[in-house]
Formats: sequence, structure tokens, C-alpha cells
Amino acid sequence: MGTQAFLMQPASQGEKVHRARPNNGDLLLLVTVIALAVFGLLMLFSASTDFSLLIYDSPTYMFVKQLISMVLGGLIAFILARIDYHLWCRYALPAMAVTIFLLIAVLINNEVRFGAVRSLFGGSIQPSELAKLATVIYLSIWLYSKREHLHDVQLSLIPLAVILGIVGGLIYIQPDLSATATVFILGGVLFFLAGGDLRQIVFFLIAAIAVGWLVVQFSPTGRERIASYIIGLKDPLQAEYQLRRSLQAIVNGGWFGVGIGRATTKLTGLPVPPTDSIFAVIAEELGLFGATSLIGLYALLLWRGLRISSKAPDSLGSLLAAGLTIWIVMEAFINMAVMVGLFPFAGNALPFISAGGSNLVSSLAAIGILMNISRQARNNVPAEEWRSYSATADLRRRNRRRRLSRTRRP
Repeated sequence: MGTQAFLMQPASQGEKVHRARPNNGDLLLLVTVIALAVFGLLMLFSASTDFSLLIYDSPTYMFVKQLISMVLGGLIAFILARIDYHLWCRYALPAMAVTIFLLIAVLINNEVRFGAVRSLFGGSIQPSELAKLATVIYLSIWLYSKREHLHDVQLSLIPLAVILGIVGGLIYIQPDLSATATVFILGGVLFFLAGGDLRQIVFFLIAAIAVGWLVVQFSPTGRERIASYIIGLKDPLQAEYQLRRSLQAIVNGGWFGVGIGRATTKLTGLPVPPTDSIFAVIAEELGLFGATSLIGLYALLLWRGLRISSKAPDSLGSLLAAGLTIWIVMEAFINMAVMVGLFPFAGNALPFISAGGSNLVSSLAAIGILMNISRQARNNVPAEEWRSYSATADLRRRNRRRRLSRTRRP
């Protein structure tokens, strides 16, 4: 899997790494994340009281657990914001090894919760959530180290497929189709951002679609979700029960909602309101205004994350920042799209909002790394360092062609 990828290599003649003196970082990103976290605690308390009482015999059990995870995640984010992200070049491989070990331990432990084997220690740790963060970090560094060979199938695309196959395969066995799809999508996005050849990207997409089709055909869960999704597109009244209740909650909310704590669908059968369906609770209690405001916060996070990526001191920071940002926002988009029937049910958490310690800690850890990259940001990034990635990040405007120009060899 390319151990040499994690050794700090000297910059080539045409590629000089310039590092700036650390600053305070992107304060607007920090404010956005704090707003999401506080809003998430408020809505989780409203959505989880009755559910927590029914499942755990305590109305505040899930809220207290989420609060503890937030404190832990905030501490980790604070530490990571002050650790040079270049040090991940040393520790990405051990981190990925630990992640794979945890994914295997889940299967050995065989702790069944809600019909799947996904967690350890009574549901306290869900390794598939940690695997998403580890995959972004590992692939960012691996692709950065292979940037001179991205056009070589044997040295780039095939090893990438092996890495994704190991991680995604272990997650799929649990089974967790949504996390598996997220890992593969992140791999494709990072390969594209790193400057992969257009033909390889097309081949990757075709292979991913083919594999996805096979997974759906041989997975009862996959077949059921796709079938119910198609039925729901034809007639929402015949859609899956969770979607019908979610749409009912959104309609009940109207423009400004019924008020925090006054939603009725969470009390009358809306499945898992503190986790997968929490966006429906938000839409009912705060209305279209509240749901749109939440979408705006995620859009602001996307803007700041991509801005950090564009001003990173080197292409490693650019790739890492873009990957982490796209991962968080993609999770949010999928969760909200599922609740309105745009996507089949996937089980993705709503970052910073849904109950789940592993997802919250992983998301806050990603924010910590983003803050560290922003603290080292430069106003003027040398053009040679960006190489083919700059054309991708700039939406190919500089090339003014359908295909990217060939990268220059130093």
C-alpha cells in the first residue's frame, strides 16, 4: 500500500514548499461550527427526550452522552488545531492500521444493534465513522506522495482501488451500505482533486457504478431500499414509512414551525428522531425558515473549508482541507436529501446535529485539522506547488479547455 508514501520527501526543483507563520486561523469557520454544535444540542434535547426515555429509561441519557462526546471532540479539535498537519505524513499509516483493526474487531465482537454489527463497547464506538476520517487523511497523503504518478494506472488507480476495497469491504460486511458508499465517493473525489487523469476518473466511475449495481443485486437491504425509493418517486403516498412520516413533519412545520419541543411526529412513530430523522424534527419545529438556516450554515462551512483549501501553504494542505470539508458537507446533504425523498435511505448522520458520539468526535477532529491548515494559510501560494490540483480547484477556468493540460515534469 505504499509505505514510502509516509516519508517526508524533499521538494523537487519546481516545487518549493513555503510555510507561513501560524495565525489565529479561520474564525468564521470556528463560529459556524460552534453555531452548528450549539444548535445541534438544542435540537437533540428536543428530539431525544421521549425516545431516550423509552429505550434507556432516562429522558436525558442521549443528551448527556452527546454533551460528553462534544467536550471530548472539542478537546481533540483544540489539540489538532495546534499540531502541524504535515505530521500526519508520519501517523496516517498507523491510524489507518488501527482503523482496520477496529473494523475487524467489530465483526469478531459481533455486537448486534438495530439489526447490524457496527459498534463496540455497547455502542460507544462506531469504527465506520472513524474510518471516514481516517480514509480522507490517508488518501490525501497517499495521493500527494504519488502526485508524479497519477497518470500511471498500476501506480495510482489500482492501489487506490485496493485501499478502498479493504476499508469499504470491511464496512460493507457489517452491513453499512451508506458508510461504504461514502468511503468510495470520497476516494473518487480525492483522486479527482489530486489531478487524476480524466480517462482514469471515467473508468473509476464506471467501475463504481458496476460494483454498486452488484452490491444492490446481492444485498437484500440494498434491493429493498432501491425498490422503496422507486415506488416513492412514483407515488409519495406509497413511499417507505419513514419518508411518509418525514414529509408529514415537514408539512406540519410550515414556514416557521410549531415551536421547539412541540413536534408531534417524533411522538407518534417517526423512526429514530434523534439520529437519522432529526432533520424532519427540525423542519417541523422550526419550519422552512429553520431548515433553510441550517442549510445556510452548512453552505457557510463549505465556503470556508474550500477557501482554506485555496489558501493552504502546499497542495497537501489543499487536498486535505478540501477532502475533509467535502466529507462533512456531503454527509449533511445526503441526510437532508433522504428526508425529503431525493435519495434512497442511506443512514448518514447529520454532522454536529444527530446523536452519535463517533460521528461528532470525528467531525470535530476534522474541524481541528482544518483550523490548523487555516493557521498556516498564505495569501499568495506559489503556482508550481498547485500543479494539476490548482486547475481542478479553480473549476478548470485557467485552462479554458475540456481537458486539463498535461502536468509538467520537473
